[in-house]
Amino acid sequence: MVRRVFALMYQEVRGLHQAAYVLAMFAIGSQLLALLRDRLLAHQFGAGAELDIYYAAFRLPDLLFVLFASTLSVYVLIPFVTRAGKEGSHLLSQVFTLFLLAYSLFGILAFFSAPYFVPKLFPGIEDTGSLVLLSQLLLLQPFLLGISSLFGVVTQLGHRFVLYAISPLTYNFGIIIGILFLYPLFGLLGLGLGVVLGAFLHLIVQWPFVRRSELSIGLAFKFNWQEIGRILTLSIPRALTLSMQQIVLLFLVGLASAMTVGSVAIFQFAYNLQSVPLAIIGVSYSVAAFPMLAELYGKQMRAEFSLHITTSLRHIVFWSVPAIALIVVLRAQIVRVVLGSGAFDWADTRLTAAVLALLVISLLAQAINLVVIRAFYAGGKTLVPFVVTFLGSLLAIASAYGFLSFYLAETSIHTVVSAFMRLEGVTGSEVLAIAFGYTLAVILQSLVLLFVMSRAFSIPMRWIGRSLIYAFCAATVGGLFAYVTLNFIVEGVDQARFVGILIQGFLAGCAGVFGTVITYAWFKSPELHEVYISFQKKLLKTDVVAPQEEII
Repeated sequence: MVRRVFALMYQEVRGLHQAAYVLAMFAIGSQLLALLRDRLLAHQFGAGAELDIYYAAFRLPDLLFVLFASTLSVYVLIPFVTRAGKEGSHLLSQVFTLFLLAYSLFGILAFFSAPYFVPKLFPGIEDTGSLVLLSQLLLLQPFLLGISSLFGVVTQLGHRFVLYAISPLTYNFGIIIGILFLYPLFGLLGLGLGVVLGAFLHLIVQWPFVRRSELSIGLAFKFNWQEIGRILTLSIPRALTLSMQQIVLLFLVGLASAMTVGSVAIFQFAYNLQSVPLAIIGVSYSVAAFPMLAELYGKQMRAEFSLHITTSLRHIVFWSVPAIALIVVLRAQIVRVVLGSGAFDWADTRLTAAVLALLVISLLAQAINLVVIRAFYAGGKTLVPFVVTFLGSLLAIASAYGFLSFYLAETSIHTVVSAFMRLEGVTGSEVLAIAFGYTLAVILQSLVLLFVMSRAFSIPMRWIGRSLIYAFCAATVGGLFAYVTLNFIVEGVDQARFVGILIQGFLAGCAGVFGTVITYAWFKSPELHEVYISFQKKLLKTDVVAPQEEII
C-alpha cells in the first residue's frame, strides 16, 4: 500500500490537459483543506478582532515572500536550468545560497523594525503587541516557502506534478494543526506556529525527490555572476510584478482595519473563497502550461507557442464564466456551509457573501492574468507585465479609496446598496467599496494584458468572441437552473440547519452544472469535446517512474 502511494506521488505526467487536471484535482483537495481551515477559524473567532490581527499579520511576510522567494522561482529558473543542462544543479545551488544570505539579512531587519512600522500599516487594530509578535513569527514562513519554491523547479522539470501539487495540501494541514492543538496552548501565537509548521511540511514533502535528483540542491561557494545577473535581470521585474498584488492587499487590509471591527476578516474570508475556483482553474492551467511554453519559445516554435496559449485561455473562459454565475447565485449557501459555525453568525454570512459576489466577478480576469503573465515570462519579457501590473495596482488602490470615500460621503446610497446586496440591518457594508474597486481594476488590467500579449507575440484573438458567447450563454442557463432550483424545488428544505443548507446548495449547484453542460453541448463547444477526450484518456494512466528504494 505504501509503495502504491509513493508510486502515485512520483508519477510522471505529460500533456497540457492531463497535467492541468492532475493539478486541478490536487488543488481541489488543497482548497477543501483551506476551506476547513477557514471554517475552523470562523467557528472559533467569528468575524472579530482576533482574526483581524491574524490576517493583518500575514501581509508583511507575504510581501517579503514575493520580493525574495519568488524572485528566484520556477517561472524564472526553469528556462535557465533547462539551458544549463548538466550544470543545472550547480546553478540551482548558487541561487539557493544567495537566497539564504539575502533573506536572512532582510528578515532580521524586518524582525527588529516590525514594532515601529507594522502598527502604522494597520491603524484600526488596537492590540498592536499581538499583531507585531505574530508578524515577526510569520517571517519564517516565506523563508521555508522560498526554499520549497526552488525545490518546485526540480519537481516540475521532472514532470512530477503530483508531488508538486501535494505541497499545498501539507501547508494547510499544518495550519489546521495550529488551530486545533496549538491555539489552545499558546493563543494567537499558536496559530502562527501552525503556519510555520505548514510551510515546513510544504518544503519537506519535496525534499526526497530533490535529494535524489540530478538537479539536487546544496550550498555553493563558486558563482557564475554573469549567469546570476541574467537571472536577476528577468526575475526582479517578475518579483516586483507579483509584489504589486501583495501591496494592493496590504493597502486594502489597511483600509479595512479602520472600518467596523471584523472587516479585515470579512474581506479575507471572501477573498479566500474566490481563490478556490481561481486555484482550480487559473492556477492549474497556468502552472501546467508554463514548462511547455518555455520549451516551445526556446525552440523558436512560435506557432505551437501561440496555440498553447490560446488553448489554455479558451479552457479558462470555458470553466470560469459559468463558475462566476453559479457562485453569485449560490453565494449565501457557499458562505454558510463553509464558514457558518460557532461565532460566525448570519450577519457575518450575509456580508461575506456580498463581498464574495463582488470579488468573484473578476475570476475570469484573474485567471487570464495568470496565464498571460506566464506567457510573457516564458518569452523572456518580464518588464511588460510589470508595467501593466504596476498601473493596474495603482488603479486598484485609487479606485478602492475613491469608492470608499464616495460611499462614506454619500450616505443616501447605503439603503440602495443594502437592498441590492441583501444587507438590510447589517453593519460594516463599507467593505463592499474596496471589493468593488479591486474587481474593476483587475478586469481592466486583464483587458490591457490580453491586448499587449496579442501584439507582442502576434497571437490572433479571433477565438475570444465565440468562446465568450458560448460561455456567457452556458453561464446564463446554468445560473437560471440554479436559481430556480434554489427558490422553488428545494424550498421545503430546513434552511436553519447545516444539512438543509448543504442539500439546498448542492441540488441547486447540480442543476446549474446540468444547465451549463447541455448549453455547451447544444452549441457543440469544442472545449467540451476536448475535456471529454482528455478524461477518456484516463488522466493518471501515464508512465509511472518508481521512486528509489532509499526514498521509500
